[in-house]
Amino acid sequence: MDGAVIANRTHFAVLVMFHYLFPALTMGLSVMIGVFKSLHYFRKDERYGRAARFWAKIFLVNFGAGVATGVPMEFQFGTNWARFSAISGGVIGAGLMMEGVYAFFLESVFLGIFIFGEKRVSPFVHWLSSILLAFGTLLSGFFITVTDAFMQNPVKCYAAEPDGKLYLTSLSTYLTNPYELWMYLHTMMGTLITGAMVVAALGAFYALARKHEEFSRICLKTGVIGGVIFSILLAFPTGAKNGEQIVKANPAKLAAMEGQFKTEPGAPLALIGMPDVKNGKLLDPIVVPKLLSYLAYGSAEAPVTGLNDIPPADRPPVEVTYYAYHIMIGLGMAFNIILGIGLLLQLAGKLQTTRWYLWMLMLAFPFPYIANEAGWCVAEVGRQPWLVYGLLRTTQGYSANVSTGEVIFTLIGFVGLYIVLGITFLILVGKIIAKGPDGEHLEGDETKVVGAGGELPLEAAQ
Repeated sequence: MDGAVIANRTHFAVLVMFHYLFPALTMGLSVMIGVFKSLHYFRKDERYGRAARFWAKIFLVNFGAGVATGVPMEFQFGTNWARFSAISGGVIGAGLMMEGVYAFFLESVFLGIFIFGEKRVSPFVHWLSSILLAFGTLLSGFFITVTDAFMQNPVKCYAAEPDGKLYLTSLSTYLTNPYELWMYLHTMMGTLITGAMVVAALGAFYALARKHEEFSRICLKTGVIGGVIFSILLAFPTGAKNGEQIVKANPAKLAAMEGQFKTEPGAPLALIGMPDVKNGKLLDPIVVPKLLSYLAYGSAEAPVTGLNDIPPADRPPVEVTYYAYHIMIGLGMAFNIILGIGLLLQLAGKLQTTRWYLWMLMLAFPFPYIANEAGWCVAEVGRQPWLVYGLLRTTQGYSANVSTGEVIFTLIGFVGLYIVLGITFLILVGKIIAKGPDGEHLEGDETKVVGAGGELPLEAAQ
């Protein structure tokens, strides 16, 4: 592959993967804030109002970081992928425009009302602002994924000009792309699990530190119960239905995800294994006979197209797609186990006092971030070698007048800038956590973490 293509793909991948760390929490946390505020409004329980205000502070910092890292993504379409933008911008620009004009401003306006307006508007309006904030963030996700859905499955909502440029002919067809519905819902379930597990993990931290016990109890209970619901929905129906759309739209991606090299009826589902692309086989696999055929086509004897029958020029990078998919699936199973244990402890009234589980829950908070990143790797790397599947190859979309050296230079600059931004983000969020929901610093002799061997200073726990 051309060095310029590799450089531009790496540039975009680094920026988008760093950026997505923030929307993954923004969308999920907005719903959790809406839940807390609803419980506050309808139950007249100030504990939930305090929880909503606390998490709104973290949301605000996270939202700001997401905006700062999202702006360069828009510029990259013009600077690094000018030919892609020139050819397909008349179609994909609709979704990106609507995300900015409608969803972004909706969430920005109601975030402002929620943060600054509690004492200036009625309780009903303040509660409504939390609901519309959540709606705005989820709407933002819809317009982004509808854009990506066209790139995965370019439905006939466009026409081509004589010079090959596409323009939109049916907005309704574009917005109702059959690939979009389950892709969007599956993506949103991933963000909701992120929000729930972050809330639960901080509750576990405070429980171990023996601070803010009532707040800790609320976060643990709400985060675990919400996480159980979202983790189930992540697998079924959203994950299963999204998989069905992949089968219909891109058989090569399915084969790479599953490490299926041989075209055969009754194809097995590989639980683990190592793809050997050179020799066209999966090494040391552990498989479930005929399960892939059944899951993909509803028949245990249905034939599944293997990579060996797909031209090499049309295959996605197999190893990245395969391992990213299995990481995502493995972590999804881990969510169900961890959160399921938490639900049982909650029902037994032992959630806040079971120390080994609190440690596990607190340390598991990076898992949903990793799973979300892995899922997007499957979606985007698995679409290769196409930018718009079947219409425009990646090698045809980059900016030919931007040298490889310029791309690498700007990438180094962004990496340095994002390191600074990431450190700043962690410092700001750390200060909010240290102050706690009451604004009191966790310091001095009162701050202890309960470990397996007794109490540990907070510094040792970190």
